[in-house]
Amino acid sequence: MTQTVAVLGTGKIGEALLSGMIRAGWPTAHLLATTRRTDRAEELHARYGVETVTNADAAKRADTLILAVKPQDMGKLLDELAPHVAPDRLVISAAAGITTTFIEERLPADTPVVRVMPNTPVLVDEGMSVISAGSHATGDHLAHAEEIFGGVGKTLRVPESQQDAATALSGSGPAYFYFLVEAMTDAGILLGLPRAQAHDLIVQAAIGAAVMLRDSGEHPVKLREAVTSPAGTTISAIRELENHGVRAALIAALEAARDRSRELATGNG
Repeated sequence: MTQTVAVLGTGKIGEALLSGMIRAGWPTAHLLATTRRTDRAEELHARYGVETVTNADAAKRADTLILAVKPQDMGKLLDELAPHVAPDRLVISAAAGITTTFIEERLPADTPVVRVMPNTPVLVDEGMSVISAGSHATGDHLAHAEEIFGGVGKTLRVPESQQDAATALSGSGPAYFYFLVEAMTDAGILLGLPRAQAHDLIVQAAIGAAVMLRDSGEHPVKLREAVTSPAGTTISAIRELENHGVRAALIAALEAARDRSRELATGNG
């Protein structure tokens, strides 16, 4: 933790990483942040005590650069950084769809690049960050990325060829659950429950189910079958889900998310 880390782009994910590193013990003296707006810079300094700098200054001073900008802004940012990045800098991208090759081609030769796809539960230290090495990144670089992102949840190493699939499953994954909770809340209201009660019932069911999936080690089919008694309420509901093609719709949705991740890599923002 003696290295200096700069977070370039301090939206929700970037700020979550900053706060997570501080909670994990990173000294604020070794953290830098960049932002477009002066008021945002003042807010970050007041909240965390970190120094806010320009992108060029961050590239000159930091040992590790975390690029947390939107995919469509990555090319412009790399053009700005390229003259100031030394080859021994570690560059970590947290932008969906952006390949390590895209970044390597725009930075000095042999710059180590690591691609990371976090998801929004990093905001509550329950994120999943999927990590892949670029052509010049070593095991030490991957371990350093894990140290940073491990402060806000779990990490998983995958080959970069699997990153688009991981983006569809994990990066976008929380939105699917929020969508499901929203639909189930509406159903609860239709069945006569007040919205607040329906929400509380569903959220706790979701938390309990998630903990059981994580801690029991059981296959989800086995856990579902434990709730599904013969001729009962659950099997009646599952039959309707199958009749309406919910399983097929989910598979198609994730394929669409994967394909969009690939499109972002080509610059079709």
